[in-house]
Amino acid sequence: MTQAVDADYLVVGAGAMGMAFTDALTGHAAAHVAVVDRRAGVGGHWREAYPFVRLHQSSSFYGVASTVLGGGRIQTSGPEAGLHERADQPTICAYYEDLLARMLASGRVDFFPRCDYQGERRFASLDTGQEFEVPQHCRIVDARYLAPDIPAETPPRFRVSDGARVIPVNDLPACDEDPSTYVVVGSGKTATDACVWLLTQRRVDPGAICWVRPREPWMLNRAVIQPDPVTYLGMVAHMMEAAGASPSLDNLFLRLEDAGTMVRIDRAVTPTMAKAPTLGGWELELLRSIENVVRLGHIRSAGPARLELADGTVTLADDALVVNCAADGLKNPPRVPIWGPEEITLQPIRAGFPCFGAALAGYVEATRDDDDVKNRLCPPSSYGNTLVQWATMNVLGMRATASFGSEPDIKQWSDRVALNPARVPPDHPGSAELDEVLDRLRTHVPAGVAQLARLCGQPAG
Repeated sequence: MTQAVDADYLVVGAGAMGMAFTDALTGHAAAHVAVVDRRAGVGGHWREAYPFVRLHQSSSFYGVASTVLGGGRIQTSGPEAGLHERADQPTICAYYEDLLARMLASGRVDFFPRCDYQGERRFASLDTGQEFEVPQHCRIVDARYLAPDIPAETPPRFRVSDGARVIPVNDLPACDEDPSTYVVVGSGKTATDACVWLLTQRRVDPGAICWVRPREPWMLNRAVIQPDPVTYLGMVAHMMEAAGASPSLDNLFLRLEDAGTMVRIDRAVTPTMAKAPTLGGWELELLRSIENVVRLGHIRSAGPARLELADGTVTLADDALVVNCAADGLKNPPRVPIWGPEEITLQPIRAGFPCFGAALAGYVEATRDDDDVKNRLCPPSSYGNTLVQWATMNVLGMRATASFGSEPDIKQWSDRVALNPARVPPDHPGSAELDEVLDRLRTHVPAGVAQLARLCGQPAG
């Protein structure tokens, strides 16, 4: 028998975006929300992430609007002393568990773990088969549209022959012996994390690492992606100034590299990948110590002591251990209006900050009645991958910022929310430095966005 669930909203997915939306919505509207997730708890992919993972950016930029993850603390020791802290997996999971407890205690949020949404306003328990249904007036919120794939839950994208030693990155710390060669597969943040962990925690010699890097990535210098308006907005101002003067995207990235905004591992190779996670200078130094880099495209098959790749074959040591770090962590499905006729589809709004986008959507949903108005104020952005997609992300994000920032109450709310990287907090004392940065933004943003749009083929704004 189907059980009725009385709710105004059904949020499908209790990961970062679903929780950020629910937090902002219930903080500004007397709504009752049901949250469902296939996993046994909240936190999304963080519950299954590799154990040595950390946020690649400041903790302050992640989580929900009502509660700053990590409390805005600054690191006082280690290679990143002076930068804001980056939470590890246990900290992130505990943060979401505590948040859920407070939501449940409010009496306005119900959580249904181990449940799968089946469409048509129905969901069912994966354990018992019990079916649930929400009423017709209940809005469906899709918080899984951009849910990442992670190696622990995704089979390798290549064939694995009998006798091949292939593990997901999650299993790396459990290895009780060191092979003569670790083969790290992937070009993104997970692969860089695996390499840094091997070099620093396992004390593996750089010569014992073979890095299969199908594409070369551009990454952001973590020191300039900080929750300080002079630092962050100064970076944006320079990016816009450089964009306005750049005849091509490759030229723009080289300008940003010269300015210390973008970094690449190998300065002799021009990257084609621009998902642009942040990277510390100390990590970059370590990664550059790995000289055995395979650039023969994606792996097609892994066999004993052998890899077949798109553009060639690599022979490995007999005991080589292949560490799979490749999965679709940042997805790029088609952008759709966030407020649709059937459901609300959560997506980034400001470029590259999904938690802020989801929280902003929650606030706007709570404070506006007309879906057309909501969509005008909050057009979706996307993630970067190629250089063109990175530029598109920034064009759309800058235009969306101008749109939602034109509403006084949204501007006031976003300036109070630590998730917003470009905010100037209301209690900021002001400074000549900040005034100079804001002047540069006013000067360079129009031409920078216009040229970025031309370079990535977006219509003129």
